[in-house]
Amino acid sequence: MTYIRRPFFLSAFLLFTLGVNGQNVPSGFDLSNYGVRIEPDKRLIVVLAALEMANEKTEDGKDVKLINTPLSEKSTRFREQLLADNAGLNEDLRRRISTFVAQYKKRNPKLSDADIISPFISMAYTLTPVPELADPVFTSDLPGSLLDVLDFAPLVREFYRRGSIGAKLDDYVKDYRTESDGALRTSAREMVSELLGYLHTRPRLTFTEKVKIETKKDKTKKGTLQQLETRELERRFFLVPERLAARNNINFLNVRDDYYVIVPPDTDLSFSEARRAFLQFVVDPLVLSNSKEIPVLRDWVKPLLDERRKIDPGVSPDVFLTVTRSLVAAIDVRQSEYLRTRIATERARQKIDTLKADGEKRAVSLELEKFKRELSDDAALRLFEDYEKGAVLSFYFAEQLKGIEDSGFDIASSLREMIASFEPMKETNRVAGSSEARKRALIARDNRKSNPEAITVAANPVTTRLLEIQKIIDAKDYAKATTDLKLLQAKNPAEPRIYYTIGRVAGLSAVGIENEELVGRQLLDAKVAYENVLRTAGPTTDKALLSLTYVALGRIYEHFSDSSYAMKLYDKAIGLDDVAGGGFREAMAAKQRLIKQP
Repeated sequence: MTYIRRPFFLSAFLLFTLGVNGQNVPSGFDLSNYGVRIEPDKRLIVVLAALEMANEKTEDGKDVKLINTPLSEKSTRFREQLLADNAGLNEDLRRRISTFVAQYKKRNPKLSDADIISPFISMAYTLTPVPELADPVFTSDLPGSLLDVLDFAPLVREFYRRGSIGAKLDDYVKDYRTESDGALRTSAREMVSELLGYLHTRPRLTFTEKVKIETKKDKTKKGTLQQLETRELERRFFLVPERLAARNNINFLNVRDDYYVIVPPDTDLSFSEARRAFLQFVVDPLVLSNSKEIPVLRDWVKPLLDERRKIDPGVSPDVFLTVTRSLVAAIDVRQSEYLRTRIATERARQKIDTLKADGEKRAVSLELEKFKRELSDDAALRLFEDYEKGAVLSFYFAEQLKGIEDSGFDIASSLREMIASFEPMKETNRVAGSSEARKRALIARDNRKSNPEAITVAANPVTTRLLEIQKIIDAKDYAKATTDLKLLQAKNPAEPRIYYTIGRVAGLSAVGIENEELVGRQLLDAKVAYENVLRTAGPTTDKALLSLTYVALGRIYEHFSDSSYAMKLYDKAIGLDDVAGGGFREAMAAKQRLIKQP
């Protein structure tokens, strides 16, 4: 088991990308197809709830909580409910819980409450499921920080038996699921779609291992026989919504073939370290399958790790782990830069198309180049920060990734060549060569800290407004969303994204209506809107948006029993290829379904 706690990370260029997420994720995008599950963990709820029972008395005799992690407003209300539900907890048990927590905090005076609960989170995943919550069979391979809190497990079991949580747990889990089905599930779909689209790959969901099996010889012979047995194991990535997890923090654990990311239910994963946790889930088996190539890197990497460990003893000396972490860091940084560059370029082209004066067009081009340079500088700084933490190949892999971004090559088939292409002499000066870019990025970062209201590049007003309207759609106020979209469309009659959203809202409005005539009118409105997407589309229009539009139109024609034309629309979507966030797979499935129809 490994444990990593990372702070919330927010890109400096967040505003420029808002609004493109979500629309590019197909409505039928099933996270389970990519090994991702969103599920609360009862063990974790019980462990963290037990910690909430710890308190101490102040000098004036008032009870104050020993654990008071910062929570969102909803989670704070849950904490209050939890405390009220357990107000009658046995006082002796509460005292022993409080004593354990107080002593642990005293031994770790520099840790915040978010840091304090982290090893307890890890400990929860060593226990068997409720109601037993039994200790792990083996403890010799557990990290020291976890062993320090393992003696809390008997108190957790007693809290489960004697407190009210056993009776309330199913209701808590139901509430957790309801809340996580909002922001968390949406952002998870966006994160998974974006990262896998960039890598042109799918996660490996099974792992094959060979296990040595001993069997006794027959009665006539002494001793045992040894043979290898092949076992296929399932790999899973769990997003665990947890209301008592500290706001703006994630906890990540890797337990054999299962990966757990513990986050507050309202977390936006697109801008959190959950990205790196998911990337590790994707990358680990790829690096493992290319382990025979790693020696090519070892002679260059090992001395660098030794130097880094003199500064930071926490840096791992493991070369294999260094390759994995470096690749994850490089993907995270490059994907972010690549996406923002692509969006900025598209926006600039659209703006230039509306201008007539050459001077105005040059000004837009210069602004774009400035923005791209700032992105590149920020990427260099982020890569260097990972380099200092031991990901000494982050610069190298970031450079290699540029070769597959537009090629469409699957990283799974490209990694072997990426490793084999390593040239030590060329890498020696890579970090030094980024010094000027890093200096500029540091100055820009300091400027943002001192002037947080400043925005490097103005947010696209259409994107900003669509974001605001999306909140109205999420609240299912489709009438207001339609009114606001039509006002936005009147000001921006050539923006395909607006028409697509109008069509989507019209389709959503038809859901649950029993009156067939009314449903027909809603779908006709959606049809007109989707056709306007195609009418206003240009060379720079996102292919994923077009792909989704063709699929949506195909479904409408199917509804009106025009299967032949629906088939043509699905073919259009298929012809755009399997672009990230597009409707390729849905179009293929729909076409197969129509072919099978009599």
